[in-house]
Amino acid sequence: MLRIEDLHAEVDGKEVLSGVSLEVPSGQTCVLFGPNGSGKSTLLHTLMGFGQYKITKGKIFFMGRDVTDLPIHERARMGMGILLQRPPNIVGLQLKDLVNAAGDGHLDIDQTAKGLQMGPFLERDVNVGFSGGEIKRSELLQLSMQEPCFLLLDEPESGVDMESIDLIGKKIHDLLYDKKGCGWEKGNRSKSALVITHTGQILNYIDADCAYVIRGGKIMCKGRPRDILRDIQEKGYGECIKCRMVKF
Repeated sequence: MLRIEDLHAEVDGKEVLSGVSLEVPSGQTCVLFGPNGSGKSTLLHTLMGFGQYKITKGKIFFMGRDVTDLPIHERARMGMGILLQRPPNIVGLQLKDLVNAAGDGHLDIDQTAKGLQMGPFLERDVNVGFSGGEIKRSELLQLSMQEPCFLLLDEPESGVDMESIDLIGKKIHDLLYDKKGCGWEKGNRSKSALVITHTGQILNYIDADCAYVIRGGKIMCKGRPRDILRDIQEKGYGECIKCRMVKF
């Protein structure tokens, strides 16, 4: 579903991605590990098409189409959706209006919001005064209404309490395994995701197929998600990468 070839990108004239290449096949979920400042969030933002991230080299292919130069709204229409780690407050825009704009009228806003315990927030300005868990649920509400085929999730479990992690994890699972649209055939899911995680808690809720480790703006190694997470926890990123680069 997603293929990235030798992607280079810069922010404010400074190169942050230095030749990223990876694939996320249709129906699979891949997780992305990496230390702070390694380029994880930049990669997701670049894939979604945010304007401040300038691609200087390489290609992004989504569902077989070159989307390297497409604007963000075209990528969203094709089925890409993102959950931001730190979305902005939007004063003067009520959440219900943003959610309504994200959807196509197929889903009921009130029912979807109720399932995420966000009903009382629909009349409030987007993210203003929201807790960490409420912001994440707000982002998931927007994603739910959009019904994307490919999810870019930037640390969905960060900054939230245990109760919110459980609710968020189960909702992400439901989004990935929703049988509506995206070419679901013969019991095989076609929705895919690329998920940034530091703690690995999200792995308790989704069946991740592969994991990548990024460092210094480059993909250093690939492997089984829980194996890589264990190595990082036990040895740190340096030793994990050194060991696995031999096989990569």
